[in-house]
Amino acid sequence: MFVADWMTKKVHTVSPDDTVSAAALLMKEKGIKHVPVIKREKIRGILSDLDIKEYLPARTKSLDLHDMHFSLSHTKVKEVMKTEVIVTGPDTPIEEAAMIMYDRNIGCLPVVEKGGLTGIISDRDIFRVLVDISGVRHQGHRIYLSVEDRAGSVNDVLVLTRKHGFSVQSILTSYKGVKKGYKDLVVRLKGSGNFNAMKAELAATYIGVRIKKG
Repeated sequence: MFVADWMTKKVHTVSPDDTVSAAALLMKEKGIKHVPVIKREKIRGILSDLDIKEYLPARTKSLDLHDMHFSLSHTKVKEVMKTEVIVTGPDTPIEEAAMIMYDRNIGCLPVVEKGGLTGIISDRDIFRVLVDISGVRHQGHRIYLSVEDRAGSVNDVLVLTRKHGFSVQSILTSYKGVKKGYKDLVVRLKGSGNFNAMKAELAATYIGVRIKKG
């Protein structure tokens, strides 16, 4: 899966000379948290709802509500926006985009192709990816266990589940907090096989087995 498969293609933007109040209203109306700042079809910055919230206390602490709104209506986006913009391309693997956002502590990546803005991928889009690849909406049994980090170890688990009449909906792996030489495995199954027999054999064969019956 790639960024192009999950990005939002209809991107709402503002210009550097738009007012902060207009940008905030746009974000509220569209239910979004980030807007790329565009001038002459090029990205000049990015503005988030957090940028506006952080700007408010510093600039309007002594103002009353009326004066605060007046101030924001006369403050330009270019005064508040972040000018260092990290972008990605439509052919970037979705997991790489997620890693960049996590490592850089940012909520979105504008998607640029041939110098032009073609979309935006946000943390909400990444959540959609996780929901989809985990298969959670399709219910089914969820198996969690630790397996040896070797060729064929995942297939061994799948053979066991198929033996008891189940098929696989999704497979996820993780190395976080796992001792060297092992990996954690999450398998979501479907079918109406012999659940109790499968559970017993898994528990007798693998480490840390936890099963949620769907």
